[in-house]
Amino acid sequence: MTEFRADDASPTARALVALELIQDRPGVSGERLGERLGVTSRAARRYVGILRQAGIPVESTPGKHGGYRVGRGFRVPPLMFSTDEALALVMAAVRGRGAVGGDGAVDAALDKIVRVLPAAVAGPAEALRGIGAAQPVLDGPDPRLASDLARAAQDGSRLRLTYRTHPDREAREMLVDPWGVHLRHDRWYLLCWSHSADAKRVLRLDRVEACVRLDERFVPPADLDVVATVDDHMSEGWGRAVVVVVDAALDDVAACLPRSLGRLESLDDRRTRIVGSTDDPGWYAWQLLRVDATFEVEQPAELAEECRRLGRRLLGAAGEEQSPQ
Repeated sequence: MTEFRADDASPTARALVALELIQDRPGVSGERLGERLGVTSRAARRYVGILRQAGIPVESTPGKHGGYRVGRGFRVPPLMFSTDEALALVMAAVRGRGAVGGDGAVDAALDKIVRVLPAAVAGPAEALRGIGAAQPVLDGPDPRLASDLARAAQDGSRLRLTYRTHPDREAREMLVDPWGVHLRHDRWYLLCWSHSADAKRVLRLDRVEACVRLDERFVPPADLDVVATVDDHMSEGWGRAVVVVVDAALDDVAACLPRSLGRLESLDDRRTRIVGSTDDPGWYAWQLLRVDATFEVEQPAELAEECRRLGRRLLGAAGEEQSPQ
């Protein structure tokens, strides 16, 4: 909500803040309205009267549980943000701009938001935006296409997609049941059942070139967890199979590691096995440091070597003497 200082506000400013309060909290009492405006409930009624004189249909319900609300048919004025709300919105948009395509739609929206902000808020917002502009930008999906896919998943509508599995390969058609759309590490993914492959698939939205909604309907699997399924899928199918035993209970390991590292299996109350796969043993070794417990790499040998190399680096950074082995 717009920041408000009662000591230097004009009657018009108070009336506008009263309108915002009534819109944000339909049914707000006259007493509560007065508190937020810094005036008596009687004075608050005067500001409601100013709104009514301006043609705004503010309705009131008498009684102990009564209050004010805006009547039907009233067109809402432009959005108003507090400093915290405006800066949080700019930060979220800047962080996610690389995950959304659409020919600069996010930057155009930010232009509009910053333009209508008060000067005291617009300056900090522009500063945050400038920081984000220096960051590398990923190619994101078209917002309309992403919306179409998400709505098809909600409606249970089968789709015909044109999908490119790799930038250098030709696009191909796929018949899919869209189960859900998920944002993961600044990338948008579609979890679906591919009738073309007769298998579950996780597709990158930025590689979907077109989608056509078909008349056929589908029912997604019972108890489907889109987020967990995508994370589990990301841990499978890489070049090197991984098995790591951690000296900690399963719940403790699960609280530290991302699901994408692999499937967790409880060996006993004090040990957990991680079963996954990777094409980057060095990256995987760094991820294992999230666990505040000892662990043993059973496979692959490349991951064990990366852990040894990482250990030597950390010991060297701490000034410890390193064993030749």
